[in-house]
Amino acid sequence: MTIVQPDKEWQHVSKPDIPAYDIFAKAIQKSQQDDREYRVIRLANGLEATLVHDGKADKAAASLDVAVGHLYDPDDMPGLAHFCEHLLFMGTELYPKENEYSEYLAKNNGSSNAYTGTSNTNYFFSASTNALPGALSRFAAFFHCPLFSPSCTTRELNAVNSEHKKNHQADMWRIFQLNKHLSKSGHPWSKFGSGNIDSLSKAAKELKKKGLLSNGSDVQSADSSVSATPISSRATSPTSSTWSAAEKEGDGGAVGREIRRRLVEWWTKEYSANRMRLCVIGKEPLDELSDMVSKLFSPISKRDVEALPMINDHPFGTKEAGTFISAEMIMSIHCLEVSFPIAYQAPLWRYQPGNFVAHFVGHEGPGSLHSYLKNKGWVTELSSGPQPLARGFAMFKVTMHLTNEGFSHYREVLIAVFKYLSLLRSSEFPAWYQREISEIKATRFRFQEKRRPEDYAVWVSEHMAWQVPRDLLLSAPQLAQPWDESSEQTEGEREVREVLEGLQVRKGRAVLMAKKEEHERLRGKLDWQQEPVYGTPYLVEKFDEDLIVEAEGTNNIKELFLPGPNEFIPTNLDVDRRNVDEPAQRPNLIRETAISSLWHKKDDRFWVPRANVLMDLRSPVAYESARAAAMTRLFVDLVTHSLTEFSYDAELAGLSYTINSHNPGIFINLQGFNDKLHVLARDIFTKARTIVVSPNDLHVVKQQLTRNWQNFFLEQPYRISEYYARYILTEKQWSLAEKLAELPSITAEELQAHIARFLSQLEIKALVVGNMYKDEAIRLIESTEQALQASPSPVRVNEIARLPVPGTDAIWSSKVPNPNEPNSVLSYYVHMGSLLVPRLRVTAALLNQILSEPAFNILRTREQLGYVVSCSFWKAPGEAEGGIRLVVQSERAPAYLEERVDAFLDEMEQSIRTMSDSAFEEQKKGLEKSWTEDPKNIRDETYRFWSHIDSGDLDFYRRQENTQVLSGVTKDEILSLFKTHIHYSSPTRAKFSVHLRSQKPQPKKVSEAAMIAFEENISQRGLAIGSQQWRQELFESGEPLLTQAITYWTQIFSAESSGVSQDTVKDLLLELSQLAERYPAQSAYEGKTRDSAMAIDDPATFRTSLRISDLPKPVVDWGDLPTSKL
Repeated sequence: MTIVQPDKEWQHVSKPDIPAYDIFAKAIQKSQQDDREYRVIRLANGLEATLVHDGKADKAAASLDVAVGHLYDPDDMPGLAHFCEHLLFMGTELYPKENEYSEYLAKNNGSSNAYTGTSNTNYFFSASTNALPGALSRFAAFFHCPLFSPSCTTRELNAVNSEHKKNHQADMWRIFQLNKHLSKSGHPWSKFGSGNIDSLSKAAKELKKKGLLSNGSDVQSADSSVSATPISSRATSPTSSTWSAAEKEGDGGAVGREIRRRLVEWWTKEYSANRMRLCVIGKEPLDELSDMVSKLFSPISKRDVEALPMINDHPFGTKEAGTFISAEMIMSIHCLEVSFPIAYQAPLWRYQPGNFVAHFVGHEGPGSLHSYLKNKGWVTELSSGPQPLARGFAMFKVTMHLTNEGFSHYREVLIAVFKYLSLLRSSEFPAWYQREISEIKATRFRFQEKRRPEDYAVWVSEHMAWQVPRDLLLSAPQLAQPWDESSEQTEGEREVREVLEGLQVRKGRAVLMAKKEEHERLRGKLDWQQEPVYGTPYLVEKFDEDLIVEAEGTNNIKELFLPGPNEFIPTNLDVDRRNVDEPAQRPNLIRETAISSLWHKKDDRFWVPRANVLMDLRSPVAYESARAAAMTRLFVDLVTHSLTEFSYDAELAGLSYTINSHNPGIFINLQGFNDKLHVLARDIFTKARTIVVSPNDLHVVKQQLTRNWQNFFLEQPYRISEYYARYILTEKQWSLAEKLAELPSITAEELQAHIARFLSQLEIKALVVGNMYKDEAIRLIESTEQALQASPSPVRVNEIARLPVPGTDAIWSSKVPNPNEPNSVLSYYVHMGSLLVPRLRVTAALLNQILSEPAFNILRTREQLGYVVSCSFWKAPGEAEGGIRLVVQSERAPAYLEERVDAFLDEMEQSIRTMSDSAFEEQKKGLEKSWTEDPKNIRDETYRFWSHIDSGDLDFYRRQENTQVLSGVTKDEILSLFKTHIHYSSPTRAKFSVHLRSQKPQPKKVSEAAMIAFEENISQRGLAIGSQQWRQELFESGEPLLTQAITYWTQIFSAESSGVSQDTVKDLLLELSQLAERYPAQSAYEGKTRDSAMAIDDPATFRTSLRISDLPKPVVDWGDLPTSKL
């Protein structure tokens, strides 16, 4: 090996058989807690890689970030970057099999994904550590020899289109595109990023219309080239113009081939090695990782393009500033968002002025904007901060969720925002504010815990695009430097003042979001316009002069003032680290009384001054009726509502809490630096006990809860199907409709009495994990009991399941609630049995592992049923029983989807039967690696323990037992389990499915049979139309819409040479519509349910026929008590 130093920062490395590369010579600044080793290398082609050696890793990962996203789409092909992200996964020259990558990862306890952003596209995966070389080889090939197989073109166009339709009724996507649409004319920000089949094919269709595309095997572009200009240094596959018959199938005809040609052309130009930043995390030493990356990624070509393209022109021009937008929402939401253009913040990493301003605007303590508006009863939530729209420009946003009264007073809310910003501009900022922010960030960075390796790899690769010194690539995004206190105005404060000067009414935009009827109730009939992609109705107005004058005035709201010092900043960060041979694999029961049981584990693995506390407060009162369930939820929401001012400083300082209701009662999670965790716990439980329900606060939380529950039915159909399935499978379950019916009549007095009854009968399960000793944990639970002043529950409160009995084949059919949702959904559940039986538990898990990847590959990728497809193991309520659940969300009818799932099961029976011994062992090894994977942080470990405390089985060594049982499992066992429990032919299978059908009519399509009959009709009329090549024109991408066929034939008949009269044309087109009815399109087939299937007419009655699961019980008596409490 030869090492030379071309400069002080980079060392050149040259080795035999390894492409040369440079190593960044300085040490990478990292957290003191971080025991990993880091290295940055730069390949000869310009690709930079951050390599992470983790000697304790049991999972490897990689992420590659390409510095182009959808803002770099060609103007005439919106969505091309996203389409590239989809098609890139469909095989490479080195690994041509379509699902080779996903199949390899699935067998090695891995997974993958990708996303297309505005200025970047990120690809990532995880796998077991020993599988990293193979996974990285397959991954790297995407970027130097992708096939972009023609046979995948139509399928992935459909996948992109399905993804768009999935998002079409989602307000987040609709408002995102509306804001893009309302930007400076011609600015890249206005592009439609996700794309759909229309946006991707429009340019090709225009060429075809002009006769510039042929229907043969060659693609003739507008400039007569056949394909993108070849690059000699890369593989030939993407630019090939000669394809096999198999490759042509599904290529989309002339239009599809032109789309592919444009994709290859774009990829060849934009995907350059110098635009790529890679992070690889593995167990291998840094030298080995360096050589591996250099060998695998050096074949990527470097183009003559800018390494880090920037868009410095802001999309917010003078026309867009000072405007008020009214936007219609799908869901029942009242929201006001105020936006201002600001400088791109990444170059300002030292002092982070945008975050400094957000610290004040988004504060929730006394004197804050949030506190003022909340006390007025106008907002339920407020958030703010800089948002990097793209590399080169950003926005500062203030987002408020309004109550009904807040919506009626939106103008006053808007004025309050500007008054608070005026207060900030007129205020002095003592240096201690930045010092406090810097201290909090430094503490978090110092005690940073590990996370899932793929998440960390994505974070690193994304932030490598920040133009900071390479040795600060980890620390710069996470730390803020204190201001220089020796000068009158520091550089940091100057940057803050520049941000604040831009946050003025004449430079901003406000968007008021609500349903149409809410807007018009408040403001009368409005002259709506329509955003062209999602069809969102909107109205643009200029801020009126009265509002501008008031907004530009000084602050006159006396309730607004700046926050004081944060008293929750931890001062004791000591960790008593004691070396252990092996971390303990379970918590210990250290205290048990008539009211509570406390499990505890002192941290012996992560050594950070943090703790995680879980408490489950169970009461027979919580869920005794639908009304009681609604009141328990209101209780939780009121506690959270009342604690915001107090808890916000705690959250800033690294302490947080969540409190949620569930069927047995209330679940509470406290986590963060343990120094002052007990203070947070004391105040939360004291508030819960002493809360006084005021009619005004109750009114606000009832409004919010009503909207949340109503809006649930406008979410994705697959989520609603899960809710319906859970309703069937839960022994005691009140529906949202039943709870919604109770909300309006609940009074403050009744809720106050319910809270007292709830707290008077409690069973508390608690778990403390982290940097707390037994005595500290015991004092915590004792103070909790003292604060709550509770009495023991007279009965055990458990969540148990209703289970389908053997021989069940039931279908619950209903409609998707949202009338404009185009997708239907199938949720298909087969029950496996008790998870307390080790052999069944293990074989069921292995069977799920074998089915999961093929389910996605066959039902989504190959059959193109829809964007949402999954196969997963589903634990029934109580977690003592479980089964396998397949979900398909699609524009096809649910009965047809069930037919395709059954066909998939036929295919999988044959696949399992013919599976080789080596392939079966690979599946077992992949599952074993998932069970032997260590927790990555205290939170992971806590919830791993909690699942067994919550269920009551106390089976903390289940993973170890599973691994032992797995070693003896045979393929014959799996096949037998599949045939008896999964396959539809089994007389003992216990299965039920939920069919939710879209109410939105599907556009009518035309079958090939109808077109043949139509052609015969034309011939019988003696019309001399000639050969019109309708197959190539209409069917190259599948069955066309009837409207497309009518348009095509109208153009044919209207030609002067046709000699067809207008009356005859009218008759012929009527015949075409009739033939479309007589010979339905294949895509119109809705499927047929099996004769043996039972329709669930009354879900409540069906639930009574199901078997009740056994009460939970421990499988192990650990014998921890009696012990010394300390």
